[in-house]
Amino acid sequence: MFVTPAFAQTEGADAVHMPPQSDVAATRGETVHAAPEHGAFPPFDPQFYPSQLLWLAITFGVFYWVLKRTVLPRIGGILENRRDRIALDLEAAERMKSDADEAHAAYEQELAEARDRAHKIAQDARDSAREDAEKERKRLDAELDEKLEAAQARIAEVKRSALAEVDGIARDVTDTILREVAGIEAGSDEIASAVDAARG
Repeated sequence: MFVTPAFAQTEGADAVHMPPQSDVAATRGETVHAAPEHGAFPPFDPQFYPSQLLWLAITFGVFYWVLKRTVLPRIGGILENRRDRIALDLEAAERMKSDADEAHAAYEQELAEARDRAHKIAQDARDSAREDAEKERKRLDAELDEKLEAAQARIAEVKRSALAEVDGIARDVTDTILREVAGIEAGSDEIASAVDAARG
């Protein structure tokens, strides 16, 4: 049924060296019958269908058994591992997201507290500066009041001394005028009373 390469080569060699059988038979005077021709290609021959179906069922059964025993469990294990890994990754992502949210909330709270502290510090600084300015103003006012009172006291003293000198000068001038211009001799008491009366 099957022709091996060696058999094909042998047949080819015999065909080259040996004359055809018809020629040999013709020389001998014998009748040569042609070899019967084979039917269809064996896989397409209906008489081989049962064996082919049997081998197909056996092959499919072995293939199914191999898939069920080795390949499918491995694929199932790989899918399970991937499912577990994805679940772990999702859980880790959720945990990281919650941590990030907590960190953001803590940051916002600390930022708000820092703003409150800065506002309080600024307010305290303003209040302290205002109090210091008020104290300095009061101190300067008190110092100016003291200086003003001292100046007024000095002015009053100078005024009194000036008035005393003016009285003396007025008495001297009056005495000189009375003596030299009018030729009148007057006592100091009379001149002082006249000056006081004129001053009002």
